[in-house]
Amino acid sequence: MNILEVRGLRKAYGALKVTDDLDLTVREGTLHAIIGPNGAGKSTLIAQLSGQAGSDAGSVRFAGAEMMGQPMHRRVRAGMSRSFQITSILPGFTALENVAVAVQARAGHSFSFFAPVAGEAALNEAAMEALARVGIQDRAHVRAASLSHGEKRQLELAIALATRPRLLLLDEPLAGTSGQEAERLIGVMRALKGSLTLVLIEHDMDAVFALADRISVLVYGRIIATGSPAEIRGDPQVRAAYLGEETAGEEP
Repeated sequence: MNILEVRGLRKAYGALKVTDDLDLTVREGTLHAIIGPNGAGKSTLIAQLSGQAGSDAGSVRFAGAEMMGQPMHRRVRAGMSRSFQITSILPGFTALENVAVAVQARAGHSFSFFAPVAGEAALNEAAMEALARVGIQDRAHVRAASLSHGEKRQLELAIALATRPRLLLLDEPLAGTSGQEAERLIGVMRALKGSLTLVLIEHDMDAVFALADRISVLVYGRIIATGSPAEIRGDPQVRAAYLGEETAGEEP
């Protein structure tokens, strides 16, 4: 079953076409990676899918429902969530409080009073579950500003998971991480596979080819190929446009 079907998606800034009649299909329960050179439109595509950015034309169907024109919070309610290329957390809050705010939002509560979040047992329980899924439950009471970069990326994943998504959009989750931090995050993503659908944008080709069930290659705003990692690795068009003559596990 396809959980996400994108047809004819367009986004332009003046004469610059960032997504150009883009088509994309994502199967439920898979990890679907989107790769491509810098400037290909990958982050813009994630922003369009999540509702962070508007689209000029096209269709985005999620779980059979049309999402075009729907704001970001309604897409989250429908089961779409995302992480950002640059961490987006509340640095003065603890890790637990950051996730509890997301749980609160998912339940439809007001954001008017952040402070009482720490005292809500039900919110804290759900938040701790999300922290445990990404492996930082022991950092629950540490202020987010004091976490390492890798831990902040894990926290951002926990925040996204707290919204109970069916589809999680990941925009370069390994960006800026050390080798050890990247390994932890790869382990988290591997553990999440199958329990929900993931769409991954990532420049680390080792991680992409190790994790992905399917890969789409985006060049100049269009998907030029989609297939299994083996199919993408051996596709002459992909090698010419992006992978070059490097091994598929290396960034050109």
